[in-house]
This record gives sequence, C-alpha cells and structure tokens, in this order.
Amino acid sequence: MKPEEVLIISNGMKKESLSLAKEIEDYLESVEIRHSVVMTMSTDDDVTIPYSTDFVISLGGDGTVLYVARKVHDLGLPILPVNLGSFGYITEVGKDEWKEAFERYVSSGDNLSRRLMLKVSVTRRRRKIFSSYALNEATISSSGISKVVKLELDLDNTYAGLFKADGLIVATPTGSTAYSLAAGGPILMADISAFVITPICPFTLSNRPLVTGSETTCTIKVKEGQRTEVVLSVDGQNSIALEEGDEVTIEKSRSKALLVMSHKRNYIEVIRDKLNWSGEMHA
Repeated sequence: MKPEEVLIISNGMKKESLSLAKEIEDYLESVEIRHSVVMTMSTDDDVTIPYSTDFVISLGGDGTVLYVARKVHDLGLPILPVNLGSFGYITEVGKDEWKEAFERYVSSGDNLSRRLMLKVSVTRRRRKIFSSYALNEATISSSGISKVVKLELDLDNTYAGLFKADGLIVATPTGSTAYSLAAGGPILMADISAFVITPICPFTLSNRPLVTGSETTCTIKVKEGQRTEVVLSVDGQNSIALEEGDEVTIEKSRSKALLVMSHKRNYIEVIRDKLNWSGEMHA
C-alpha cells in the first residue's frame, strides 16, 4: 500500500505548517515517494489535485481536513489529518505521530477509517442552483442572531413536521461531535451509518434531535413569511443565501472520506479525552 505520489495540503495560517511540511518532504524524499506541497490561506482556495496523486496529508486543524475531504473524497484518496490546531476531533494524529501513522498505513492499512459524507443540494423554482458535500454537517439557519426561521422537514417524502427554531442541523456521525453536539444532539459512533437531525433552540420544546438511517433522504423547505434572511452552511465553510420556497436536499454521498487514524487511541478514547469525561468538574 505504499503511495507513489503524495500531496501535502498545508494550512498556511498555522505557524508550524511550513516547518512540518518540510520535515515530511524530507522523509518522503528518503523513501523515494514523489510529493508536492500546496499552502492554503483560506477554505475558498481552489486546490488542483494532480491526477497521479494517490495519498493526501492534511496539515492544520479540523477545519483544514473538512476542506480537504470535500476536495478529494470522490477521488477515493486516503487522507492523513495531522493536527496543528488546539482542539481536534477529526485530526487526532499529533504532529509527532504522523510518521508512525503513515508507516502503519503503508504496512497494514488497518488504521484507515471510512467516514460517511453528505451530499447537499438546493433547488430553486425547479432548478438546482447549488451542490456540495459535507464531512461534518449541513446547517440551515438565520443569518442574524437569535432570529427564528420556519422550516418544513420531509423524510423520504413523508412530512415530518414544521420547525420554528434558530435552525436545523443535519450531521454525520463525524459531525455529531461538532455543532450538533453544541446544540444538544447525541454523539454517534464514527463508523455507524446514520444521520442526526438537530433543531437549534426550537420554539417548541417537543422538537428533539432525531437519528435516522443514512439511506433516508432529508428535504428541508424554506417556508414563506420568514422574518429574517436564511442561509445554508456546509461544514461551516461553504454557504449560500436561501430564498422562500427553496428546497434543500440532504442525502448520503456515494463516496466516503478515507481518514488515516492513529492506532494509539480509538474513537471512545478521543471523545473521552476531548470532553474531559473524568468524573471531575471542568470550567
């Protein structure tokens, strides 16, 4: 499973990214693996993936790997996410562990995690105007602060209800520890095939988070009579303003994000440590 050509996508906003990219380049040179480096300064940067690339290393935080995952998931490229941030659920490979994780992948491949992704599209007046993919979540909400929006939810063409809330989040298992968790949603194990639909501060207290199978198609309609502007955000990075009458369709992507993980800790250990499940009080 030794890669022939590695692309390093490095977050140029992280002060350690340049030196670590050079360290990885020197290693790849020593083991005779072709490689190239792209330094990004924004999630709006348009990165071209060379045709011959068969492995990607992401240097940054969770935001960087979300960006990289959207760029390469349909190419079937494994991603080694190396954490240069302060708090990473997805990028749980430390900057001192990348070599060990890479060599483990090359030797056995047993540290590859296949993560479900979302396919998100917007239809306006019967015409598709937007399409994107998400590793974490798709969020429909007000563009202002504390503004209630009215959204109709259909699940597989069955009316599931009208939600008056600050918004709705549809998250993957990977994204269940992100915005959805902060909004009161449950944590899903990373390898299960499901979505979680989480209302944000619902007007009706009986509106609760809902876990549904990943084969379910979620359709969210922006109802008439909104008192605020409504926006769709994908992974908190890719967004579009919505209009009354727009329909947002969220379904499982046919391709998955392939993440190379550390073998030193499993998913439970990661969330236990990140959430400080120690039985003690934390500020």
